[in-house]
Amino acid sequence: MNREEAVEKFQTRLSEVIERTGLSRSAFAAQLGLDRSTLSQLLSSGNDRLPRAETIVAIASMAQVSVDWLLGLSEDEESSELVASDLEIEANAGLPMDERLQRWHAEAVGYKIRYVPTTLPDLLKTKEVIGYEYQEYGDPVHEARIEEAERRLAYSRRPETDIEACSSYHSLDAFAYGEGIWRNLTLEDRIAQLDWMVELTEELYPTFRWFLYDGLQRFSVPYTIFGPTRVAVYVGSSFFVFNATEQIRALSRHFDDLIRAAVVQPPDVADYLKGLRRKVAGGKAKAAPKAKAADK
Repeated sequence: MNREEAVEKFQTRLSEVIERTGLSRSAFAAQLGLDRSTLSQLLSSGNDRLPRAETIVAIASMAQVSVDWLLGLSEDEESSELVASDLEIEANAGLPMDERLQRWHAEAVGYKIRYVPTTLPDLLKTKEVIGYEYQEYGDPVHEARIEEAERRLAYSRRPETDIEACSSYHSLDAFAYGEGIWRNLTLEDRIAQLDWMVELTEELYPTFRWFLYDGLQRFSVPYTIFGPTRVAVYVGSSFFVFNATEQIRALSRHFDDLIRAAVVQPPDVADYLKGLRRKVAGGKAKAAPKAKAADK
């Protein structure tokens, strides 16, 4: 889920919180210790940023709701204690050689890593797709990202690896048909990426398992669960890093919910990708996967 959608979700829930209090925006801002103009900016349709971690925690505490619910990561509003040391904000997210991500992955060796990617899972990306995504940064960044993707792939091939990823099948459809951010990526490069993902999902299963859910039924921002140690939520320019056990469990439950809602299971992802490739190469109409029956 992109940053704009994440901000929109936060704004919707913040508006709901304010309405519940019965206070005006000015009074709500005053109780929160914010300027009226700051609150207005947070709720503005032109705003594309989430507030600082301290502000989010303050809003959740005042409204007695969970931070996870406020950020759209959970449907559970029940508040849980969250102190400053349990939530860190890490700036400059998404750098080509992010030492924090490398360190977090290293610390999680032996544990299950579960993540919702921003676009496609990094370890499955071709050099051409990486170059397209980071074209504004130039060749040094391209090479750094390619090296990082190769390290992730090498890590996933280790026998002790246990990785789960969840994406909406709509995001894969959009990639295959060159929609949204992919509109300037050539058909040749998109087909090559689909072929590479087919090869790797077949090779890496079952140590790498990719679930596809219906994006009309479920919502998620990008995040990674590094075993029991931490969760890093990607918000475009920063990571919100949760260290508290309860927050890690809450996001793990959210991930479990995405898996339960998956309409394409890991053994079938390669076939879904092959189907997309045939349709794109042949110019056929798109078709969504058939939803599974409701859980009994």
